[in-house]
Amino acid sequence: MSAWRCAAQDWRRGKGLALRLCLLLSATLVLCLRLGLRRSWAGVDAKPAVTERESGLPPAGRRVHGANEASSAGRRRQVTYVRSGRRRSPAEPTCCLQGAPPRRKTIRWHIDLQPWASPTPSLSDEAFRLLKYISTAQISCNRMNMKDLPRNLDSLKRPWSVCLDDRFNLVHQIKSKQCRLYSLGLGSDDNQFEISMADSGCEVHRFDPSIKLAHVQEGQHLWYHRLSIDWRDPNPMIAAHKLHTNTKKLGTILNDFGHHKIDVLKADMESAEWKILENLILEDTVEQIGQLVFEIHVHWPGFEVSGNDSTVVRYWYSLLKELELKDFRLFHTYKDLSKPQMFLKREAFNASSCYRLSWVNTRWK
Repeated sequence: MSAWRCAAQDWRRGKGLALRLCLLLSATLVLCLRLGLRRSWAGVDAKPAVTERESGLPPAGRRVHGANEASSAGRRRQVTYVRSGRRRSPAEPTCCLQGAPPRRKTIRWHIDLQPWASPTPSLSDEAFRLLKYISTAQISCNRMNMKDLPRNLDSLKRPWSVCLDDRFNLVHQIKSKQCRLYSLGLGSDDNQFEISMADSGCEVHRFDPSIKLAHVQEGQHLWYHRLSIDWRDPNPMIAAHKLHTNTKKLGTILNDFGHHKIDVLKADMESAEWKILENLILEDTVEQIGQLVFEIHVHWPGFEVSGNDSTVVRYWYSLLKELELKDFRLFHTYKDLSKPQMFLKREAFNASSCYRLSWVNTRWK
């Protein structure tokens, strides 16, 4: 009898355990179904959100008004905007992107050297090519003496020629009192040209490291600045009070002064003109200049110009050809016979040590 009781009790226990397992499985199945439905609804809601994101509608996290509030279901359904992971493919154009930063100019570190004048590098061939180039005007200019201005530049001891033909911009800038001249010198240079231009109404800035004050104004249109133009800015690691002179690049001074153009740049830098001209070309500062009036020196290589004599002359010629590529044309050349007749420390090639050259930027009409 007791055996039957034990068997009955075991059966009841097994039945209760099976019922519990069945209930547990049912609850698990219901939970899985609910989770599956939630995920499917979330997937349905995310699809229009991505489409709206791509079409320029409100960004992630903002609530949508209008259609959702007017839902006939009578309840508010929250829409979560999902950020699109889509990235622009390389084939898509970038020209019309809003707020895209401007393209930076490619930095040039050296000029392009012209081919040698002869199959075998030769000083005489290089010298003759250079001297012929600087002695031949590339464009004609009929008015260079400024007779219609208060001073006649023909009477100056050291004439500096600018082109005043109507087809170029300078004469119109002078008449409208809107021209600007930068003069780079080293103290002993004659300043009658600058005074004459200032008297004509041109805004003149003369940079001379020898003056005592930082800035001096003489008259209404003439300023002197205790600055020296160089082909590089000062080393920022050296304190300003330890520098012998205050030197800056021309492009830096233009930015400091807030000037965007120079109608005339006159320079007499005693052989530093070659490296300064190189800097103007490499940084495209020369494109902000209307006319160049430079005194060039050929009696020695100049500051920081290395190489043998034929290499130096090739470098000089290449610089002048770079000006030509920038649409500058030589309209006046003057051989100074009062200076020593020397070419790279030798009396040769019927050359003077000093030439005064004038170019006009033909882009400035």
